[in-house]
Amino acid sequence: MDVRILGGLSVAENGVSITPTAAAPRQLLALLAAHADQVVPVTVLMEELWPSGAPRGARVELQSHIQDLRALITTALRDAEPRTAATGWPERRTADSVLVSLPGGYRLDTGGGSHDAWRFERAAGAGYRAMEAGDLQRAVRRLSEALALWRGTPYAGVAAGPRLRAEIERLETSRLSVLDQWAEAQLALGRHFEIIGELAELVAQYRTDEPLHGQFMVALLRCGRQDEALEVYQRLCEGLKKKAGREPSARLRRLQRSILAIRDTARAARPLFVPGHSARPRLVPAGFSL
Repeated sequence: MDVRILGGLSVAENGVSITPTAAAPRQLLALLAAHADQVVPVTVLMEELWPSGAPRGARVELQSHIQDLRALITTALRDAEPRTAATGWPERRTADSVLVSLPGGYRLDTGGGSHDAWRFERAAGAGYRAMEAGDLQRAVRRLSEALALWRGTPYAGVAAGPRLRAEIERLETSRLSVLDQWAEAQLALGRHFEIIGELAELVAQYRTDEPLHGQFMVALLRCGRQDEALEVYQRLCEGLKKKAGREPSARLRRLQRSILAIRDTARAARPLFVPGHSARPRLVPAGFSL
């Protein structure tokens, strides 16, 4: 089975889609995919589908959605039978063995297949370990692999209840952490110029994320663009005040003061223009960081 949730929901068995178009079974499959290879209790599934309280006959309706999913799985398995036979598997998968009924819940069995969220977590973990070991080149490579798996908002196009919303928030938080480490590694390698464009897009997307704004400010500073770095800080201040009624962290405030000092020093040291001579810009030390 191939499960992709880092963008629109896509679940396929042997290359054949089993993703329903109807909203309720699609939402049900999304939650089962979020906890693939684990038992999801009926109570959790019902809370996701009916967060305000399950109506009369909810269990019957849930079972009906399960049967809809199994019908799609049956079709996918039948269409994929020649490929299944060619694999030489000792036992052919059935709808009941893919979407398994267990006491108190259901389990979506991937059969050892691929899940993009799992791949993301493995690559991210390898990137973090490389960072800790000081292997910045490997860290950038593995963190970039993790980020490349994202195609958009997790579970895009799925009606999300409380359980899926919590899972989406968890995944988005994990992505932000990877982005922060990726930017830190790139800056440590002196690639401030190369990543400015990507950081500009990221801070436009995450308008109140302090680590990304800080990394963008450092990149701009190292390129001698102090005024732009200060503008980034001001936009962050406005965003945080509007969203949370607070100021940036002490760390970001220290960075802002450092940039102001560097800018003012550079202006004070700027030579007067002399015809026939050009003033060389002051270079920001490559070792500057948050």
